[in-house]
Amino acid sequence: MAANTTPGLQIQATKQCISASQNISKMSTMSFSFGSKRKSFSDFRSSSHISLTKPIHSFKLAPIKFERMVTKAMSGASEKVPVSGLPIDLRGKRAFIAGIADDNGYGWAIAKSLAAAGAEILVGTWVPALNIFETSLRRGKFDQSRVLPDGSLMEIAKVYPLDAVFDSPEDVPEDVKTNKRYAGSSKWTVSEVAESVKQDFGTIDILVHSLANGPEVSKLLSETSRKGYLAAISASSYSFISLLKHFLPIMNPGGATISLTYIASERIIPGYGGGMSSAKAALESDTKVLAFEAGRKHKVRVNTISAGPLGSRAAKAIGFIDMMINYSLENAPLQKELYAEEVGNTAAFLASPLASAITGATVYVDNGLNAMGVGVDSPAFTGLDIPKDNKS
Repeated sequence: MAANTTPGLQIQATKQCISASQNISKMSTMSFSFGSKRKSFSDFRSSSHISLTKPIHSFKLAPIKFERMVTKAMSGASEKVPVSGLPIDLRGKRAFIAGIADDNGYGWAIAKSLAAAGAEILVGTWVPALNIFETSLRRGKFDQSRVLPDGSLMEIAKVYPLDAVFDSPEDVPEDVKTNKRYAGSSKWTVSEVAESVKQDFGTIDILVHSLANGPEVSKLLSETSRKGYLAAISASSYSFISLLKHFLPIMNPGGATISLTYIASERIIPGYGGGMSSAKAALESDTKVLAFEAGRKHKVRVNTISAGPLGSRAAKAIGFIDMMINYSLENAPLQKELYAEEVGNTAAFLASPLASAITGATVYVDNGLNAMGVGVDSPAFTGLDIPKDNKS
């Protein structure tokens, strides 16, 4: 289990003043804490950040200043003075995160936040990416990204090969079985992975779906083939139903499941085609129905996070992710870049007892972009008194 010297997540938010065309400048700090009472715990201040130390991408924009919230551990308690605030405490909990293949993306960020809160981490990695992921992990290439708020490294208890578009061995076509990228791996269908986790660990408490794929994502929806459309639905939305179906029997009552969606489910995002918008809409609809079924039958909560654009390696496949990040910076209510750990920390909250009455929800973590009805950077609004960052 990941080492965690704090009794839950304690957070110090560091405000970094950043210009879209400049590097990090002056820093000031404000702090708040999430802690829980414990018999004794030592004072410490860690300089290790959950967050990336640099923005994933830089952009050539008009000078827009925005604040980056950096998460770091901080203890302000002693034996006589307990930490104030509410705990995000996942000690004793076990999480399975499906869809991590590198250290750059929302799945990895969610794993880190869950680990920082004390959860044990299990990972399901797409079979063709398994070897390079495990090799990079073993050789320490992810060590910098594994640093937790207390300075320790996130530990992954076990990595399982997984291809979530296949429910059982009988579903796997011959050309996939004989594909050299799958050679050397076994028991990687959803039902087999769930059974392996059961044999290895018994139960889990948290299930995270961080999977999406649309082979024809660059095509207009009206030009998408039936095969491409169904492939997007299968990999991006039905895979969540399958994971839930096979993992629910080994989930402890009070557990939580989290998936990742995108605003294209309900708004037109040109370029996000190939059935992917449909897949995200299906995922959000399924979240509500599955929340009812899983809640009634298993006392498990089901939520999804609608995350804003992130310049991850997986998002690069869409081809216009930089444009979407740029658009968000110009038009969202909060004029700042979105960081993966902000989604990770939201997931940790949703998985915790603090969110015990939240289920069937789509939670937006996108700097408020979902609330906008128009793009305020449009020339049509030239001359209109539009609020801007008062530091710009």
